Amino acid sequence: MPDDVAAARAAAEEESAFSHPPVAPDATAAYGDHPDQVIDFYVPRTEAGPGGPAPVVAVLHGGAWRAPYDRRHITPFAEYLARRGFAVANIEYRRGGEGTEAGRWPDTFDDVAAALDALPDLVREHLPQADPRRTVVTGHSAGGHLALWAAARHVLPADAPWHIARPALLRGVVALAPIADFAVADKLDVCGGAARQLLGGDEGFAERRAHADPALLLPTGIATTLVQGRTDIDVPQAVAESYADAAAKAGEVVGLTLLEDVGHFPLIDPAADACAVVAEEIAQLAW
Repeated sequence: MPDDVAAARAAAEEESAFSHPPVAPDATAAYGDHPDQVIDFYVPRTEAGPGGPAPVVAVLHGGAWRAPYDRRHITPFAEYLARRGFAVANIEYRRGGEGTEAGRWPDTFDDVAAALDALPDLVREHLPQADPRRTVVTGHSAGGHLALWAAARHVLPADAPWHIARPALLRGVVALAPIADFAVADKLDVCGGAARQLLGGDEGFAERRAHADPALLLPTGIATTLVQGRTDIDVPQAVAESYADAAAKAGEVVGLTLLEDVGHFPLIDPAADACAVVAEEIAQLAW
């Protein structure tokens, strides 16, 4: 596909995904003192699966860990999952400062760890119809990275502040076009060098990858599926494939669902067929 055609297609997909108005949550709770340390909750709109308490889907939004992109753009996706019978927790976290800097070290990681640690109790309080023991973490793009990282905290070096002794009680991870391998993402200049920025630039990148790069935090022992559009020009297919290869070398089978004629944004666009595929992948792990 010629570059100009691919770019026009990607722009149309992004416009569609961002065309939906934000959906207000049923409840919001804080997991810390910073204004960005909040989780929005969406109650399931219908019963699905075999019955009983609804599974919980923890959602981590993308946006290259940069400040202009907050959780609002993924609220239509959160509400879409609620309409499929899931209880949804849409997690906000601290991103880059003013301008185009990606993420904050270590604040972004502090927040995701704290949010996941607080989630079971907050679910019991705000989503009484849900079962926090059946939690699937999903995330898109930079949020896909954070989802994979959140499931790998027990694999972190023992001196990492986010290390936990045992695997998190998760049913699985569904990472959507994730920035899953920092070396490959950096080589391809994904999102304008966002991964390198997230780790503090040239000085921090090599040193901090062991604490932050999902491709180095394997095997996790937690069921993991990646969903990737083959025509994604924002986070190319090679990034997901490299993570899956690294998992295989570590003795772990990671699912990789490749979608034909799909770019970056249809995965979270309720108007796109790809979004239904994502919901089904989540359901496969949740129930």
